Amino acid sequence: MKYEHARIDKKWQDRWEEAKLFEASEDHSKKKFYSLVEFPYPSGSGMHVGHIKAYSGLEVVSRKRRMEGYNVLFPIGFDAYGLPTENTAIKTGVHPRQVTDNNIKKFTSQLKRVGFSFDWSKVIDTTEEDYYKWTQWIFLKMYENGLVFRDKTLVNYCPSCKVVLSNEDSQGGKCDICHSDIVQKTKEVWYLRITEYADKLLQGLDEVDYLPNVRLQQENWIGKSTGAFVNFTVKGIDETLRIYTTRPDTLYGVTFMVIAPEHPMIEANRHKIANIDALDAYKAECAKKSEFERTQLVKDKTGVRIEGLTAINPITEKEIPIYISDYVMMGYGTGAIMAVPAHDSRDYDFAKKFGIDIVEVIKGGDIEKEAYTGDGEMVNSGILNGITNKKDAIEKMLTFLGEKGIGEKGVQFKMKDWAFNRQRYWGEPIPIVHCPVCGIVPVPYEELPLRLPPVDNFQPGSDGESPLAKIDSFVQCKCPKCGHDAKRETDTMPQWAGSSWYFLRYIDPHNDKVFADPDKLKYWMPVDWYNGGMEHVTRHMIYSRFWHRFLYDQGYVPVREPYAKRTAQGLILGPDGEKMSKSKGNVVDPNTVVDESGADTLRLYVLFMGDYEQAAPWNENSMKGCRRFLDRTAGLPDLVKGEGVTPGLETVFHKTIKKVSEDIEAMKFNTAIAQLMILINAIYDEGRLTRDELGIFVRLLAPFTPHICEEIWESLGGKGFVSAAEWPKWDEAKTVDATVEYAVQVLGKLRGTVTVNADDDKDAVLAKAKEVEKVKPFLDGKQIVKEIFVPNKLVNFVVR
Repeated sequence: MKYEHARIDKKWQDRWEEAKLFEASEDHSKKKFYSLVEFPYPSGSGMHVGHIKAYSGLEVVSRKRRMEGYNVLFPIGFDAYGLPTENTAIKTGVHPRQVTDNNIKKFTSQLKRVGFSFDWSKVIDTTEEDYYKWTQWIFLKMYENGLVFRDKTLVNYCPSCKVVLSNEDSQGGKCDICHSDIVQKTKEVWYLRITEYADKLLQGLDEVDYLPNVRLQQENWIGKSTGAFVNFTVKGIDETLRIYTTRPDTLYGVTFMVIAPEHPMIEANRHKIANIDALDAYKAECAKKSEFERTQLVKDKTGVRIEGLTAINPITEKEIPIYISDYVMMGYGTGAIMAVPAHDSRDYDFAKKFGIDIVEVIKGGDIEKEAYTGDGEMVNSGILNGITNKKDAIEKMLTFLGEKGIGEKGVQFKMKDWAFNRQRYWGEPIPIVHCPVCGIVPVPYEELPLRLPPVDNFQPGSDGESPLAKIDSFVQCKCPKCGHDAKRETDTMPQWAGSSWYFLRYIDPHNDKVFADPDKLKYWMPVDWYNGGMEHVTRHMIYSRFWHRFLYDQGYVPVREPYAKRTAQGLILGPDGEKMSKSKGNVVDPNTVVDESGADTLRLYVLFMGDYEQAAPWNENSMKGCRRFLDRTAGLPDLVKGEGVTPGLETVFHKTIKKVSEDIEAMKFNTAIAQLMILINAIYDEGRLTRDELGIFVRLLAPFTPHICEEIWESLGGKGFVSAAEWPKWDEAKTVDATVEYAVQVLGKLRGTVTVNADDDKDAVLAKAKEVEKVKPFLDGKQIVKEIFVPNKLVNFVVR
């Protein structure tokens, strides 16, 4: 048989679609398996081979599960709102709706050409009204429960995209979309109070099976710390600076304080500050910096001392100076910090620059040279002197703070509330009305979806105002509560909104009464296995876990955690070893590979190229090697003789069934494929195999390369589709080789090999080793003084 990929690919893709082979069953008596991949953002450039790798892991698992008798839900959809589409629309003049539809059509065609076994009856698009109706519904439920609020604050603003970004979308001080530098801007912002769920999100990690680095990144992002809140009075005014510290044991070493340049205490006491002009100028400079720039550890320390206000250390009762500095921000903690320069490197550098006292309170370093950040005996610390255990010192200070009424034990999180709005057109409208009488009023549920109006001009305003603000017919409305003239909210939701619950909608995508039927949710949830990129574990995953846990708390979903298991794939790098990008010209188009070598070659190669979790460069020669393997596979029907078992192949077949089965579950796809290559070599060495054995081979290979396997299965007269055939089972007893090859050494040098029965004892192996023709000359006339025997490996004769 010849592997004619173009004919075979289309033939079987058409047949699968006609038979609706991969649609999940409504029979909920069957054992279920819900496998989920991160749905793509449909960009104009289409898919690249990285998408193929991302989906291929669970594609193989899902196909194996169907063959094991599971009812499998393996859906796909499109996360289609967001800035890239809107920017394309602005550039080309084509409406974002049309851009999105064209891109989805292109992605769908590419996915189908590769032969993915997605359930195409459950496709979702986050920009469709029957989808974002429920995104808005969940938002309103959060609003009802106090998890949505509006506040004026410093935000991360991208001057290029003219949009406010969350911390997650502006990591490294760069816009996640256009990579421009971020600046700080004061603006009224909608927030989701995700910090209310910080503890629940941490606790939930104990209920799931995530990769260790996925769990660690989530823990670090949430950033829970335990410490103390301490109140520092300000001399001469009725103000208290409340700080949070994880090291209350070092309070005796506090020699200055630093507050954010935007701290309200400054404005409230302008008349008492002698150098207020210098503070105003410094604050203006800070506004030009991104949050990332302000909080970098390795940078020149800048600041201004507040002349006219001093704080009182509540433990030593000494006056200490107060500074403003850019590295303290109102959005983090309380907007004020205590500084212990002897034992904190940043505080030390700051104190040295501004000539501030440095007081050692932990023995062990040389504070003349640098801050000592290790543990040691407490000194210069009053009630703590002599304590050598940090935990004991902290506990004693916490007790003292409580007794004196100047502080208490507390918990802080690094994670901040989620800035939940964009000043752009292409996003879900926020279902809120601003009434001059009633204030903020939610849109009634029965009026959902609040539709995105059609517009011709999507350009954002120069001040970052949404394009929706220019549309009077959208903005002007009546208050749902009192009927007074009112205005709609004109900001839209961020791109992350639609992806925060999409896995629930897949379960019941056409329901217009609820976001998903409760009985279907009970059957399908949680997602059994979720695979995606590491870049989304601190944004999308935390957001979606938050939304899901909220819905669980409200009784709308049956399980606390949405994803029982989470894995991740590594990148496919360009042939040059660099990350693929159009600007570098190293992007590999999957369509080209499918055209030239077939879908199965592409599918096989992206999983054979290396460890699935690691990055690997594209290699044309290795891909051609995968094509040669499939050509050899196509030749196997020509070797078929009879039925049953070929004695010389029985062990290697059982070994292969076991290894491929176990390696798929461990995502060791490359070694599973390598074992299939070992098997095909053994078959060709044997020169024959039976019809039954070929049936086993194609069933094992089918999850990886289903098109060619369907073709061979049909040629064998197999029943139905190989994709629906039963997964092979192995006999453990038959995975053991009947014979073992030993290396035979004389005086440590290899002189030959001997093949013996696997159950031969030591004496039998030694006897046979002595009879090996190549070994005999080295033993003749010699006295064997020692016989070294390593089971299943080697024998070594020591002679003289």
